[in-house]
Amino acid sequence: MAMPPMSPSGVLGLPGRVTSQSEPVDLRTADLQLSGTFLPVVGPARIYVCGITPYDVTHLGHAATFVWADVLGAVLRMTGAEVVTSRNVTDVDDVLTRAADARGRHYDEFALSQEFSFEQDMRALGVRPPTHQPRARHHIAHVQQLAAALLRNDRAYVREGHVFFRGAGVVAQAGLDADQARRLAAEFGDQPDDALREDPFDVPVWRPSGEQDPAWPSPWGWGRPGWHAECAAMAHATLGHGVDVLVGGEDLRFPHHAQQAAMAEAASGVGPFARAQLHVGAVHQDGSKMSKSTGNLTLVADLLRDHPGTALRMLLLDRPWSRAWEYGPELLAGAHARLDALFSAAGRRGASEAATSAATACLLTDLDVPGALDVAVQEGGEAARLLVRVLALG
Repeated sequence: MAMPPMSPSGVLGLPGRVTSQSEPVDLRTADLQLSGTFLPVVGPARIYVCGITPYDVTHLGHAATFVWADVLGAVLRMTGAEVVTSRNVTDVDDVLTRAADARGRHYDEFALSQEFSFEQDMRALGVRPPTHQPRARHHIAHVQQLAAALLRNDRAYVREGHVFFRGAGVVAQAGLDADQARRLAAEFGDQPDDALREDPFDVPVWRPSGEQDPAWPSPWGWGRPGWHAECAAMAHATLGHGVDVLVGGEDLRFPHHAQQAAMAEAASGVGPFARAQLHVGAVHQDGSKMSKSTGNLTLVADLLRDHPGTALRMLLLDRPWSRAWEYGPELLAGAHARLDALFSAAGRRGASEAATSAATACLLTDLDVPGALDVAVQEGGEAARLLVRVLALG
């Protein structure tokens, strides 16, 4: 629906209701679909992105999540929506603490140095800075408030300095059986066999700290927050009781996002915590998921020595966002060729409304970037220029 720009004061009287000569605004804030479900936006679109644990530099698997989150925001802005993004930094984490200890550095100072490298990578990839970038160590009070709310609502209990969230129902909500859930929980250090827990899928909101762990005073003793609770508290603190889209890698679906959402809903009474979720498919290398634990990493900083950030961005975007894929160096040649074809198409004259509408429709339909690129490269002109702008490939 094409509309002239609105006057903040409105227009009184029929003679004043003239057609604007300025460029019309296409109102599309009700048209975005994610995973087949429409996601109408009224007011700011709130996006929470699960960010980094800053103990190592950025690999392609990390970059894929943040580039897709950036495109989600760009497409929402294209519809006319205001976008508010919160991308956290998990700088209170046992893995980070151990990595800092191994290097003889304090955990928070070490985290800041790793954040600096991460931010350089994000700038090179054209990722916009988030509206909010909460750090876990700045939100300890909010985690304690979350724990108090869960205890008041009988959704948590205290054991030997721990505050455990009652997570027994989370497994069924996630569509998993107990064996699957145990395996996934153990992979992320949730310790389902801990004898202190009433149920294997109860998880810590607060836990006591050992001598080598960072610690803060609390009603339950000196301690530190649990991982899932950190994100629930930071999301509440920066975006309110719910979000429009929760973004992260596919591997965060369970237990992290499931427990985070369940905690947030149990504390606030507002649900669902997220209207939609964007779980970006894993990047594989040498037959297994790219991860720090396996060491099969391709670092963004290394690739940037020989390739522009726009080519890496194209590499990550020219595929369905939810699909896992195998990285190989030969794919970079295809990304360069696709980028060159888009630039050539953008240089052609023409402003076909049909082609631009088709490319826009692809972006609004589950962020179908490959389909939009196909239209843009074939039709050229304004459709291609639109893609260069929206996908930040210029």
